Amino acid sequence: MVSLFDSVTFAHGPAMKNRFMLAPLTNQQSHVDGTLSEDEFRWLTMRAQGGFALTMTCASHVQAIGQGFAGQLGCFGDQHLEGLTRLADAINKEDSLSFVQLHHAGRRSPKELIGGQPVSSGVDEKMDSRAMTTGEVEDMVEAFIVAAVRSEKAGYHGVELHGAHDYVLCQFLNAELNVRTDKYGGSLENRSRVLFDIVDGIRARCGVDLNLAVRLSPERFGMKTSEIVEVYGRLVDSGKVDMIDMSLWDCFKVAVDEDCDGKVLIDIFANLERGATKLAVAGKLYSAADCQRAVDAGADIVAVGRAAVTNHDFPRLAKDPAFVMRTLPVPRATLRAEGLSESFIGYMGNWPGFAEAE
Repeated sequence: MVSLFDSVTFAHGPAMKNRFMLAPLTNQQSHVDGTLSEDEFRWLTMRAQGGFALTMTCASHVQAIGQGFAGQLGCFGDQHLEGLTRLADAINKEDSLSFVQLHHAGRRSPKELIGGQPVSSGVDEKMDSRAMTTGEVEDMVEAFIVAAVRSEKAGYHGVELHGAHDYVLCQFLNAELNVRTDKYGGSLENRSRVLFDIVDGIRARCGVDLNLAVRLSPERFGMKTSEIVEVYGRLVDSGKVDMIDMSLWDCFKVAVDEDCDGKVLIDIFANLERGATKLAVAGKLYSAADCQRAVDAGADIVAVGRAAVTNHDFPRLAKDPAFVMRTLPVPRATLRAEGLSESFIGYMGNWPGFAEAE
């Protein structure tokens, strides 16, 4: 039987000491200018100390216009380098791989945060976003690449491109929104061009030891599972991506697309040829048994989110096969002891039933 505590090797960069990865989690703890705060530093380093073999930041925006939430960690300027470097050093000292998730919210950027109209692959009247010009798309591609170079300079082992959850790379994949007539719209090849241009640019301008990951959504947000399967295959075939992080919402749910013939989501992606590329999965992994079930189904890595909030040392506790995350709602004092600041606890209060009422 495959063990959760087996190491995981990659084509680029060092190995993971086990199969546990801290999923990238919105936490609203950084400073207004995107620089690292002590609260965010504590939250992340506690997870590295708790045994996660890969510790990933929250979504970190690569352009100021791409900010998606208040208190977001930034990676769009050298003013962020000092904090990013300090964080990478601390994570690395715990024998945990350090990753920055690179992000642009696109149409989901709140006007009050960015001080103007959000931009996207296409026009969305409901969210009052406009379509980027071709030049602006090319500038955004460059911003992702430069942010990866900056992350590598700061000492991170890897970066992940956030192509899921209706953020900007996902918005380009969305055929309902992306009706562009330039090279970034139309066919799936064109709609995915932004993603592959970023991948190519990072590989061309970063060192051979930088681990490169991509996060994708298999459905919802205008995604068709069959198209994501095709993108997945092209990423694998490129030989440039070390990990594909599938955000499944529920690893063991049945796919909603009719052409999936009632297959379970994790089975669809675990059974695809992936060569040296590793498959990470996220979605309702709340116990040691859930995680074991995911790797038994063929995943290489388990991306733990909610359970990592309630238990910073989830990997260590999961050595007990019967371990289950804390029962909800979690007392606020417990969340504080687990390294959450008041702003993060307030954010988690938006998740129904997660935190005890004040």
